[in-house]
Amino acid sequence: MSYLDNIKIVLVETSHTGNMGSVARAMKTMGLTNLCLVNPVIKPDSQSISLAAGASDIIKNAQILSSLEQAIADCHLVIGTSARPRSLQWPNLTPKECGDKIIQEAATAKVALVFGRERVGLTNDELQKCHYHVGIPANPDYSSLNLAMSVQVLCYEIRMSLLNLPTDLSNPVENDDAISFPKDEDIERFYQHLEQTLLKTGFINSNHPGQIMGRLRRLFTRARIEQQELNILRGILTSIDKKLG
Repeated sequence: MSYLDNIKIVLVETSHTGNMGSVARAMKTMGLTNLCLVNPVIKPDSQSISLAAGASDIIKNAQILSSLEQAIADCHLVIGTSARPRSLQWPNLTPKECGDKIIQEAATAKVALVFGRERVGLTNDELQKCHYHVGIPANPDYSSLNLAMSVQVLCYEIRMSLLNLPTDLSNPVENDDAISFPKDEDIERFYQHLEQTLLKTGFINSNHPGQIMGRLRRLFTRARIEQQELNILRGILTSIDKKLG
């Protein structure tokens, strides 16, 4: 299932190695194998291997990176998990919509599904690096899903979306007419360029930047910029920079 090869599960600053093993087991039961650990508090150990049961290969082959930016740099779609509403609302998906969106884009590009810390989840800054947020509508009176449970639910939805594909779409092929979305690292360069230009023009006050960049991130995230559109925007910023000298 080549779709699944393009999907990575990213765990940010996991503090319990047993959770890594349980996540690996949850992934493998649904056919996912790419695990990325961002700055884990403790690196995988014997407990993670033990709780992985027959999925210890996923733990042994897991990427260990120092930042979320590194983990998602090559991804064209990034979805972050969030259990509570934030002050700056972001495009949201249900678990089923999340599975459908991931399979749709994993046909031709790399995709990341990001999970945060066991106690506090992802930070606002980390969530703003994601195109969409997904939450699991658990019982409001007792919504205590642990990390592995959350991974299992969303990986199940990914697998169901894959299994529900029409037979003629089960083996993805390159399509020259398909929309091309930029990688996360290219989007981040655009935001850096945009912020630098807005600082030069005085639109952003460096001492009191407020939420301008956060709101602009949300705007462009909702628009889901295509590669050609990104090239145009970078060209516009460059022309402004030249005029400013």
